[in-house]
Amino acid sequence: MQSVHESARDVPVYGEFDVVVLGGGPAGLAASVSASNNGASVLLVERYGFLGGMGTAGGVTNFAGLYGRKNGEMRQVVHGVVDELLARMASMGGLNRPQDGMQGRIRVQSYDVSILKCAADQMLVASGVQILFHAWAAAVVMQESKIDALLVETKSGRRAVRAANFIDCSGDADLAHFAGVPCEVGDGQGSGLFPTTMFRVGHVEPDAALSAVGEFAAINQAMAKAQEDKPGKYRFPREGAILRPQKNPTEWRANVTQIANAQGNAMDATDARQLSDGELAGRQQVMDYFDFLRHEIPGFANASLVDIAAQIGIRESRRVVGQYVLTGEDILASSRFNDVIGINAWPMELHVAGKIEWQFPRNSGTADGQVDNDLPWRMLVPNEVKNLLVAGRCASMTHEGQSAARVSGSCFVMGQAAGTAAAMLGASQSFIDMDVKALQHRLKHDGACLD
Repeated sequence: MQSVHESARDVPVYGEFDVVVLGGGPAGLAASVSASNNGASVLLVERYGFLGGMGTAGGVTNFAGLYGRKNGEMRQVVHGVVDELLARMASMGGLNRPQDGMQGRIRVQSYDVSILKCAADQMLVASGVQILFHAWAAAVVMQESKIDALLVETKSGRRAVRAANFIDCSGDADLAHFAGVPCEVGDGQGSGLFPTTMFRVGHVEPDAALSAVGEFAAINQAMAKAQEDKPGKYRFPREGAILRPQKNPTEWRANVTQIANAQGNAMDATDARQLSDGELAGRQQVMDYFDFLRHEIPGFANASLVDIAAQIGIRESRRVVGQYVLTGEDILASSRFNDVIGINAWPMELHVAGKIEWQFPRNSGTADGQVDNDLPWRMLVPNEVKNLLVAGRCASMTHEGQSAARVSGSCFVMGQAAGTAAAMLGASQSFIDMDVKALQHRLKHDGACLD
C-alpha cells in the first residue's frame, strides 16, 4: 500500500474530565449515567448525531436479555440505569409489551427507535453527562501504561479529550485497540457472527400478517415453500428469519439478511472495504426480501419499506483479552462468579453461514432452572492499561461467549459496572486493584441486580 506522510501537529484539547466514554450504545449510556450519578464529570463521545448504538443506528428495535426465567417464571433480571431509560420510554408511549419466543424460552421488548433516541438524550442531560456528537475516535496518546488523551475527528477538526479514566463502549474495541490492548477478531478462523442489515416495513395488515407469520417456524416454512414452488425466483441469505410487529402493529421489523465477504465468511466490520461492500449487499438483500413479502405473505401486499438502518447491524468484531474471558461453557453451565456485576439472561445465538444456531443453558429444560449466568468484573479489565475499562460486545469474551452476552441486557450490566467503577477509582489507582466488594455494594445501592 502506498503511503502519504502526515506532518506532526499540536491538537487542541476539547476538555478534561474524570471519565470519558467512547460509544453511546446501551453500554455507553449506562456507563455515562452511572459515572455521572456517582459524582464524576463525564464526556460521552459518539460517532452519530444520536444515541442508542445498534439499537438505533443498527435498527435492532428491541431489547434482548432484560428478561430471564427463574423458578419457572419469566421476569426482568437486569435492573439499575436501564429502569430509568425504560420508564422514560414508557412515559413517551415508545415501549411495546414484552414478547416471548422460542417456545417461551426468551423474551424481548420492542420499542420505537425515535423514542429511544429522545429518551436517551433526556436521561443523559438530566444526569449531567456532556455529549460530543459526530466525533470519530482516531488515536490515543499514552503516558506509560495509562491513556493520557483520546484523539477524535470532528467537524471542527481533530481534538483531544483528557480524562483520569476511559471506558471503551465502541463495540469494535477501537479505544482499546489504539492503546495496544490484545484483541481477538471473530471466530479465529477468518469468520465470525454474520452481521445483518435491519429494515422496517409499514402499512402491514396486522391480523393477516400475524396469522401468516405466527411463531418463527411459519415464516421459514413460507420461505421454503416459495423456493419450491417458484424455483430461482427467490434467494434467501439465511434460514431463521425473524419478523415481529412494533409498537404500531402495522409496522414490522425484519431481521432476515446476512452479510458475507467475497470469501463467503462473515464480513469484517474493522475492514473499511468490506464494510463498504457490505452496506451495498445488505440493501440489495433488503429489496429482494421485501419483494418476497409483498408477493407471498398475507398482510404485506400493500406494505411499504419505511426504513433501512443507518448502518449494518454488527454482532461481532474485535473483543479484548482481559483478566477473565467469558466462554461458551460459562453460558451453558450458568456459571457463577464471586466478582459478579450482573446477569446475562440470553442463550448462545450463533449467526453462522445461512442460519442461526441457538444453544441454551443445560438446566433450561428443568421446571425451575435458572437459565442465566453471572457476568464477572474481570471481563471488563484489560491487563495492559491501568485506566481503561471495556464494556459491551467488545468486552473480554470468546466467540461463543460473546454470541450470548453481546445483547443489550448484558451491555447495560457491563456499562453500569464500568461507569460506577470509573467514578469510584482515584486518579493514581488502577482498575486491576479495584475493590470489587465496594463496587458490588455500590451497584446494589444503585438498583443493579447481582443475584
